[in-house]
Amino acid sequence: MKKLFLLLLLASSSLAVKASDYVYYGFQPDIVTNYVAVKKKLGYVRLTVELMIEGSGNLEAVEHHAPLLRDAIINIIGQQPEEKIKSINGRQQIQRECEAKVKELLTQETGQPLVKRLMFTQWLDN
Repeated sequence: MKKLFLLLLLASSSLAVKASDYVYYGFQPDIVTNYVAVKKKLGYVRLTVELMIEGSGNLEAVEHHAPLLRDAIINIIGQQPEEKIKSINGRQQIQRECEAKVKELLTQETGQPLVKRLMFTQWLDN
C-alpha cells in the first residue's frame, strides 16, 4: 500500500511539473485589421491573441519572431469573408488556421513549433 501511494505521488508530481512548464505570450498592442464585408464595404476586427508556449526557455525565441507571427495572423484574418468573421464556428476555423501557420513559421525559423496553442482571448468585430 505504501509503495502504491508513493508511485501515485511521484506520478502526480511529475504531471504537475509538466503542466506548469508553459508560459504565455500576448501580442501587444491588440491586433486590429480590416476584412472585406458585404458589398465591398470594409469591416474591422480587433482581437487579443495569446500563445501558449512549451517551456519557458522558448519565450525569447517567440518574442524574437513575434513581428513575423503577427503579420501572418493579420494576413489570414484579412482574407476572411464577413460570414466567417461573424460566426463562432468561423472564428474557431480562423483560430485553427492561425495556430497552424504560427507553428509552421516557428518550425521554419527555429526547427520546432514551440507553441502548444494559439488562443483568441478577445474578439470585437464591426
